[in-house]
Amino acid sequence: MNTGKTVATRTPPERAYLVSVTTKKSTGGWSAESSIDELAQLARTADADVVGRLIQRLAVPSKTHYLGEGKLGELVSLKNTTDYNLVIVDDELSPLQQRNLEEILKVKIIDRAALILDIFARRARTREGKLQVELAQHQYLYPRLAGQWSHLERLGGGIGTRGPGESQLETDRRLIRQKIHRLKQQIEEVRKHRQLYRQKRRKNVIPVVALVGYTNSGKSTLMNALSQADVFVEDKLFATLDPTTRRLPLPDKRAVLLTDTVGFIRKLPPTIVTAFRATLEELSEASVLLHVVDFSSADAAQQSQAVEDILAELGLSDKPRITALNKIDLLLDRSRDWSEEEARSYLTEQATPLSKDMAFISATRKWGLKRLLEIISQTVAGIPSPAEALPEHPS
Repeated sequence: MNTGKTVATRTPPERAYLVSVTTKKSTGGWSAESSIDELAQLARTADADVVGRLIQRLAVPSKTHYLGEGKLGELVSLKNTTDYNLVIVDDELSPLQQRNLEEILKVKIIDRAALILDIFARRARTREGKLQVELAQHQYLYPRLAGQWSHLERLGGGIGTRGPGESQLETDRRLIRQKIHRLKQQIEEVRKHRQLYRQKRRKNVIPVVALVGYTNSGKSTLMNALSQADVFVEDKLFATLDPTTRRLPLPDKRAVLLTDTVGFIRKLPPTIVTAFRATLEELSEASVLLHVVDFSSADAAQQSQAVEDILAELGLSDKPRITALNKIDLLLDRSRDWSEEEARSYLTEQATPLSKDMAFISATRKWGLKRLLEIISQTVAGIPSPAEALPEHPS
């Protein structure tokens, strides 16, 4: 019988309250507001409703509760007015901090690392991407397992506390260790397959240009504009995770392979960098790195430095580099219709003169792409071919 009533089948979005502790050491040039704005973007990417935010300035975060006592009390009282059911912290929490916050606030607590891992899990499409995200999630979970059974430890012994808690914890640890081992083996197989593919590319003497950049800087849009690839593009953080490679003809009639890789972000969880090392090896094999910068962002300098820091961590600081200052159309007066030449002339007057390996571009409007391709041609021409760079094998 049809009663005419509709039944909601979609889970309502979680109501997230954002929390950040800022210290003199932790800012790295970022304002506390910019940092929590980015956390809000991450939360919305994960389909949460942001209902409030709280920033506290401390010399160091509390080792037991992250927040100071006063702000923690304020956060408890805010629950009545905002009805939040999730708290997202803009740093990686220790198991102790997370457990204590959950006990006091009576809601789910996740940190920045867990939030990024959740987004990666949503975005991964290929088998490789899914394996890498699953490995990162298990590596993140493993040191936090003890907190799941701490309630038994605090009971101080007695009836009902002997044996099961400890044995269950050890069982869980063993299962996760085994899962991590299996995932590493599977990813290693993927890595070997990639190595074979790269060796084939070397034999064909095709240079590789790898796109790098902060998440949402426009790498995938540029990939599509340059090579007519059909890479998924969305105005959200980490819209694409899985690497894409396309052949790109250059003005001098040669060709390169253009590769789009995962975007970077500040405070990227170490487990992500470790798990995605197989994918990031594409960067080490590249002839040139094409660093795409969102030039319209107020935090462009900080975002660019975050990318450079991760590249340094991967040992890629000395790799030949081209910089594309993207989204220049967003810096212009919207009340008039600009031509590409007018935009470049205006920005050249306003900005410090560009070096020979930099270009103003708008990937969405396809401005500056001709100049960018010329820079790629000139840069690649000055680099030994992949075949020439290979060591000779003894006979």
